Order: sequence, then C-alpha cells, then structure tokens
Amino acid sequence: MDIPLNMAFLETTMLAGVRIVAFLVLAPPFSFSGIPLRIKGMLAVALSLVVAPRVGTAATQSLDTGVFFLSLLMQLVIGALLGFLVMMVFAAVQSAGNLVDLFAGFQMSQAYDPQMNLNGAQMTRLMQMVALGLLFVSGGAELVLGGLFRSFDALPVTGMLDQSAGDRLLPGLGATFLAAVQIAGPIVVVLFLADVGLGLLTRVAPALNAFQLGYPLKILITLLAGGVLFLGLPRVIATLTDDALRLMGAVS
Repeated sequence: MDIPLNMAFLETTMLAGVRIVAFLVLAPPFSFSGIPLRIKGMLAVALSLVVAPRVGTAATQSLDTGVFFLSLLMQLVIGALLGFLVMMVFAAVQSAGNLVDLFAGFQMSQAYDPQMNLNGAQMTRLMQMVALGLLFVSGGAELVLGGLFRSFDALPVTGMLDQSAGDRLLPGLGATFLAAVQIAGPIVVVLFLADVGLGLLTRVAPALNAFQLGYPLKILITLLAGGVLFLGLPRVIATLTDDALRLMGAVS
C-alpha cells in the first residue's frame, strides 16, 4: 500500500521545528534546566505539529538540498535570536537581584545554580525563581509562544533575516539595564542610606563600632524592603513580557 507524502509540507514543518527548538533552548521560562530534556523535546514536537498548518499550507514544492540546509541554518539563527531577545529582557530580574545582593552584602555567599544557569546569591536566585514561576502562572509563557508563532507569518521558514535584526540588540541591552535599576532602585537607595547613617554614627561614636551592627540591620532592611518588591513583581513580569513581545515583533 502506497502512502502519499507531501514532502514540501514535511520539510517546512521540520524547518519550523528547528526554529522552535532553538527558541526553547534560550527563552525563559522554557530554558530552565529543571525541566527534563525529554519534556522539552516533546514540547518542541507538539508545537511543531500545532504550527504545521500555518507554515505548511504555503509550500507548493520540495526544496533543493542546498536551499534546505541553508533554510535549516537560518531557522536555527532566527530561533536563537528570538530566544536571546526574550532571555535578555528577563535578565533584568537577575540583574536587579545582583544589585540587591551587592548592596546588602550577600555577594560573599554567591554560588552557581546549574538549574537556572546563573551565578548569584540569595536574592538573585530567589527573584529569578519567582519570575519563572510567575511566567507560568500568569500566562506569560503562552504569550511568549504566541509571539513565536506570529514570527512565522512575518518570517516564513524559507525567509531570511534583514540587516536591521541585529540593531535591536543594543537598545534591548540598554532597556535591560534600565529595568534592573528600576526594579532594585528602592532597595538600593534604602541600603545606601543605611550605610551613610552607619558611617555618620561611627564618626560620632567610634567606640560603638556601628558597622559591626550593620550586618544584621542590612539583612533586616533587605527582608522588609524585599517583601514590598515581591508584591510588585507580578506587574514587573507583565511589563517585561510586553517588552519581550515588542522586541520579537520588531525583529520579525
């Protein structure tokens, strides 16, 4: 029994799967190493089948070998670029945690977390973990995937990137640094004022050794101010998701 196969449809679906795999490797929350690779592979195959009708209906003929491998490489680049843009936007949360750890004195206990692929102290890892959880709970992961699916309309699987795609990286880096300062700014200011107050107290009463008392005081301030920060973190994640979708739309 002969089973007819639409090779053009199959090739475009495979090319779409390559873009999706490259995106899932880099883009949060799917890049979290705590998710098994088997689950990521199954998710990539399922998403490729979902997007297959969108990318495969326009295919009328099979691609040549050279064109197919060139398109394969281009899909890998496009998926990695889109995933990197999302990762760069959400790196603002990690950078904000690093700023808090730096001014709170937690950097002395930093360690590498292989699951989240970051090197930071307590606030950095806690904020990154909460951000990943909020992405799943608030539906941000579905919005990111929706942005990936819309990229197939602007950039077909046989299309190429233009030269302006790389121009989106530099403004994105600046926006990431600004977002990190805005997130951690209130806690950083409070901790800085605490250091100034301890310094003035040391000048007034040197025998008091105020800086020795400053360690538990700064920990208490960080915990109290950090609680206020985590209350506003869902709105921050929603804003970062919108920024990630805007950057993805600008590239595609």
